[in-house]
Order: sequence, then C-alpha cells, then structure tokens
Amino acid sequence: MDIGDPDRLYTITGGRSRADDAFDLVTLIVSESAPRAGMQSEHARILDLCRHPTALVEIAAEMKLPITVMRILLGDLLAMGRISARHPPPPRPQAALPDSALLLEVLHGLRNL
Repeated sequence: MDIGDPDRLYTITGGRSRADDAFDLVTLIVSESAPRAGMQSEHARILDLCRHPTALVEIAAEMKLPITVMRILLGDLLAMGRISARHPPPPRPQAALPDSALLLEVLHGLRNL
C-alpha cells in the first residue's frame, strides 16, 4: 500500500508522528465552522468533507492519507474547536441479544411457510 511521499506527510503533520487516541476508525466527525483563509489546505478539506457526519476512515480514504496522519489533523481541528467528534454507541450487552434457540425456531417456522 502506498502511503504517500514521506516528506509530504512530515510537512502535513508538522513532524509529529504520534496521534491522540481520541479517534477510532468509525468516529463521526462534523465540521463546526467553515474553512478560513490561510488555513492549512488539509484542514480546510476536512472541514469541507465533514459538513455532514463522516467517519474518520472515510475521510482518510477520500484524502488518500494514512489513518495516523488523519488522527493528527483531526486532533488539531478538535483543539481549535473547528470539529466535533461523535463516538459510536457502545455495543449492546450480550443479554440483550435474542436466544439462538429462539432464532432457530423462527427460521424453521419461516421455512415451513
């Protein structure tokens, strides 16, 4: 997988290689403001892409940037108050799932129709 020119990635992140773990792949990102003149082009593009909730992994794919770089850029925007991050709800507890025996009975009933 081509991750891009290392010099370009170094420039985009300002030499930073560690990202805040506040964002997972399915965190939804929403712009809280429009891009401003003089803003880093990658930051401006993220704000344009995130007018509607967009998952981190989708933004990274659209911009053709590695996830780590995207996390660094999103961390910058979050610190500036330009985006908000919506984390997915936690998975439902196992007890809330239907019993497998009940599901088999439903499947047999549907087949008998």
